Amino acid sequence: MANMSLIKNPMPTQAPEVRAHNFSEVATGYLSEAAIDEANRCLNCKNMPCVSGCPVNIHIPEFIEKIKEGDFEAAYQIISQTSSLPAVCGRVCPQETQCEAKCVRGIKGEPVGIGRLERFVADWHNDNVTAAPAKPESNGHKVAVVGSGPSGLTCAGDLAKKGYDVSVFEALHTAGGVLVYGIPEFRLPKSIVAKEVETLKALGVKIETNVVIGKTLTIDELFEMGFEAVFVGSGAGLPNFMRIPGESLKGVYSANEFLTRSNLMKAFNETPVTPIMKGGNVAVVGGGNVAMDAARTALRLGADKVYIVYRRSMEELPARREEVEHAEEEGIDFRLLCNPVEILGYNNPDDPRDPKNGFVTGMKCIKMELGEPDASGRRRPVEIPGSEFVLDVDTVVMSIGTSPNPLIKDTTEGLEVNRKGGIIVNEDGLTSRNAVYAGGDAVTGAATVISAMGAGKTAAKAIDEYLSK
Repeated sequence: MANMSLIKNPMPTQAPEVRAHNFSEVATGYLSEAAIDEANRCLNCKNMPCVSGCPVNIHIPEFIEKIKEGDFEAAYQIISQTSSLPAVCGRVCPQETQCEAKCVRGIKGEPVGIGRLERFVADWHNDNVTAAPAKPESNGHKVAVVGSGPSGLTCAGDLAKKGYDVSVFEALHTAGGVLVYGIPEFRLPKSIVAKEVETLKALGVKIETNVVIGKTLTIDELFEMGFEAVFVGSGAGLPNFMRIPGESLKGVYSANEFLTRSNLMKAFNETPVTPIMKGGNVAVVGGGNVAMDAARTALRLGADKVYIVYRRSMEELPARREEVEHAEEEGIDFRLLCNPVEILGYNNPDDPRDPKNGFVTGMKCIKMELGEPDASGRRRPVEIPGSEFVLDVDTVVMSIGTSPNPLIKDTTEGLEVNRKGGIIVNEDGLTSRNAVYAGGDAVTGAATVISAMGAGKTAAKAIDEYLSK
C-alpha cells in the first residue's frame, strides 16, 4: 500500500552524548519494516527523474519496487548492475543534491530516502549472502588501474565484469583510497570498504598495495608489463595551506594527515604506531565534509573543545546538512564569518630545550562580512578592520582543500594537466596520452565519492570500446 507521508522514515542514530565518545557508526540503519514502509513512498514515476540525478545511473525505481515486495537480494542485484560500491554510496553519497533532489515526492514534502534504502539493501546482502559473485570468463585483455579509491575501484569492477584482467596499484598498505584514510569509522566502517574490495577480488580484480606509481613503477613501465590501457584514479592527496604565519608550528595538521593518522594508522589506540595530538582545544579551519570529519574525529580523540572556523555564513557552508547537524548535536562550536590570520606559538628563547617551544598556543582570527558574489556565485567574505580576536587552541587542522599530487604528471611524458595540477581529459576520460585514461579527484580536484565513481564508470566504458576494436 502506498505511503503518502510527507516525511521520510527517520534514520536511527546513536544518541549525541554517547556517539561523541566512540568511533562506532553514528547512523544504525533501517530495519526491514522501516525500509519497506519508506519504499512504499516511491511513486515509481514513469520518467524516473531520480535516475537522471545519479552519476552512476542506478535503476532506482526498480530496486525500490523489489524492496516493496520484500525481495531484498533482487534489489541488491539491480543496484549492483551499475554500482560497484552500494554499501559505501548508501552512506556517504550526497543524495540530497543528486537523486533525491529530483524526487517528485520532494515537491510537497521530503523526497524518498533513496540513500537510506540503498544502504539497507547493501547491508542486508552483506549480512545474509555469503556466496561470492561468479568470476566472468576472461576476454584476454589486461588493464592497469592506478589508485584504489572510488574511481579506481569502480573502473576496475566494471572492467572485471566484462572479463578484463585488471590489476589495481595502491600506494598505501590498505586498499580503499580516501574511503579508508579520509572518511572516519563513525561515518563509514572500514569493514564495509573491505567487504566491497573482497567482492571485486572475487570478480578477478588483483590489488597490489605499497606500489607508488611514479616511483615504484611508471606509467610507461606498466605498458611494458603488458597492460594495454591504464586508468589513473590517484586522487587529490596534496593538502592546501593558508600560508599564514605559524603554520609550521607543532600541532598544526592538514586534514589529510590528521584523518589518515586516525582512520588508517589507528592513532586513537592507547599505544599508536603513529601518534596524534589529543586533548586540549582544537580549531578546524574550513567548512566542507572533510572539515566536519576532522572536527568530529578530534572530539572523539578526547578534545575538550572543538571549533569549526569558516569565513562565510551557515548558508554558504558546503558540507552536507546531515553532517553539520550531527556536528552541532555533538557540541562542535561553529565560529562562522571568521578567518585565521596567524597561528600563535610558545617560544622561550632563554631555554631552547623547553619542551613547550614551538607548540601552538592559540589562533588569531579576524571577523568577516559578506560582500558581492565571487566567481563561484557565493558572496565574497570581506575582513572587518579592527575585529581581530584570539581563539585559545592547542591544535589547528587545516581543511581548505587538496590538489592532485604532481608525481604521476612529473614522471609521465606527454601527460597534460591544468594550472591546478588536474589531469586534462576528454568526455570519455581519455588523457593526452594514448590508452591512458583518468578520472575522479586526480582530474577535478577534491570532489564527492559518487562523482569519482561516475568518472571511473565513464572511463571503463571508453576503455572497453577502445580495446574491443
